[in-house]
Amino acid sequence: MTDLLKSSLTRRAVLQTAAVGAIGINPALRAAVYAGGSDAPEKKEVKIGFIPLTDCASVVMASVLGIDKKYGVTITPSKESSWAGVRDKLVNGELDFAHVLYGLIYGVHMGTAGPKKDMAVLMTLNNNGQAITLSKKLADKGAVDGAGLAKLMAAEKREYTFAQTFPTGTHAMWLYYWLAANGINPMSGAKVITVPPPQMVANMRIGNMDGFCVGEPWNHRAIMDGIGVTAATTQDIWKDHPEKVLGTTAEFTKKYPNTARAVTAAILEAGKWIDASLSNKNQMAETIAGKAYVNTSVDAINQRILGRYQNGMGKTWDDPNYMKFFNDGAVNFPYLSDGMWFLTQHKRWGLMKEHPDYLAVAKQINQIDIYKQAATASKTPVPKDVMRTSKLMDGVVWDGKDPKKYADSFKIHA
Repeated sequence: MTDLLKSSLTRRAVLQTAAVGAIGINPALRAAVYAGGSDAPEKKEVKIGFIPLTDCASVVMASVLGIDKKYGVTITPSKESSWAGVRDKLVNGELDFAHVLYGLIYGVHMGTAGPKKDMAVLMTLNNNGQAITLSKKLADKGAVDGAGLAKLMAAEKREYTFAQTFPTGTHAMWLYYWLAANGINPMSGAKVITVPPPQMVANMRIGNMDGFCVGEPWNHRAIMDGIGVTAATTQDIWKDHPEKVLGTTAEFTKKYPNTARAVTAAILEAGKWIDASLSNKNQMAETIAGKAYVNTSVDAINQRILGRYQNGMGKTWDDPNYMKFFNDGAVNFPYLSDGMWFLTQHKRWGLMKEHPDYLAVAKQINQIDIYKQAATASKTPVPKDVMRTSKLMDGVVWDGKDPKKYADSFKIHA
């Protein structure tokens, strides 16, 4: 056995021991309970795709800490290179589940994001923690926020290019919403391109875009590399917004409902572990910074995961609405209104020609029953309502009650 393998096995054992100590239940006992009953997972080994981003952490830690074994499953995280690749592998069954963009799952279900297939959202993996980065060149001309960008674009006429990570995904919707709230039509007033998250910084470095919206650690990495500034965080756009989800196909949840429940419960517990302490967050940052996962320096991850922000121009602040993975279960519930919001924006930006039956679609995709079972198994509190109310950056309130009216209410649209 190589020294490297020995050290990695030793580290895994230490992490698993720490996790069991933190959660306080013997994994072997929990596994025995599930294995003995009719609710045993039908599929014991599952492959979960992820993109190298900080918010893949609960999927990775469920595996690294051995929490998955408590629920009778073995999670193998599979590093993927692009969201389009994640979509294709989910649809064709190469992946069982994925850490995936909320809007991607809805786009595939509706046929607006490639091949149409019935999809499922099992839980929300995180709230907050993405950002909009503008190039240092733009910042040097005064474009340090939305108002500054709009002023510069009006004064210096040219084609401005912005990048998002997937056409129906979260980053595209945050970028479009932010631009439009600042009077810039992303469809007619700018050029928008799709770039995989780990390639954002390299593309900005060579001048391929003026700005981008992506998950961490790539916004902070742009600051560390001296090529970009943070113009807005996504929690500025929508406090406690839904971000990545645990996604799969509807077919998988029907065929393997116990497996879906077990995996959801394991990841819920991993999210609980991450949010439980400062030391856990630092341990998570050290783990996911490794080559097998995000492949960056720990300091690119651990600052913003603790809410310590800087904008790249000397401003620093402590953000209480940093990326959260559990927050007493408030993060993870698959609210129907969250899914419906993405549909309203897909309609707004011309990705759908007609209004869908918003509520019916959300009920098809968001697996509330499986989530509740997983929440019971992992002792996670469940909210009373399947809808929630939020006020976004422009003062517009979203509560899911009249999605058609909401989708049609924006002055700037496709």
